[in-house]
Amino acid sequence: MLNLIGEYDCKVDAKGRFMFPAALKKQIGEAFDKGFVVNRNLHQKCLVLYTLDEWQKLNKGLSKLNRLLPKNDMLVRKIIGGATGAEADNTGRVLVPRSLADYAGIQTEIKVLGSNNVVEIWDKAAYEAFMSQEINLEELAEDVLGNLNFTDNDE
Repeated sequence: MLNLIGEYDCKVDAKGRFMFPAALKKQIGEAFDKGFVVNRNLHQKCLVLYTLDEWQKLNKGLSKLNRLLPKNDMLVRKIIGGATGAEADNTGRVLVPRSLADYAGIQTEIKVLGSNNVVEIWDKAAYEAFMSQEINLEELAEDVLGNLNFTDNDE
């Protein structure tokens, strides 16, 4: 199970590639060489990079939905649409597809984040704007996490 952490400043070159952060590569381990799937985030103007194993887990769940139901069909299309395979080249650079970079407003400076089981890729300015939003973090944590028991030792 992946538990990716860290926030890294990276630069995108003229061809749309960025150097994958070494610390994240180490956390991903052997899965790094299998490749990735990159896609739009459903909630924010950023991208999500899945290891192939994580993508397959998501896709397995989606494949159980009845696509004859309009809401299911729409959800699958929104999640699968735009998904693109990606691999690191021999120097560790990963190509961000132009259409996805345009969606996320990615220019040359990006933030690459370990985000539990995925990697998020943000335009640096967009990420800083998102993080500077005024929210009541205490209230949000209570709403989202209030009923969870963090002392459980379930795996």
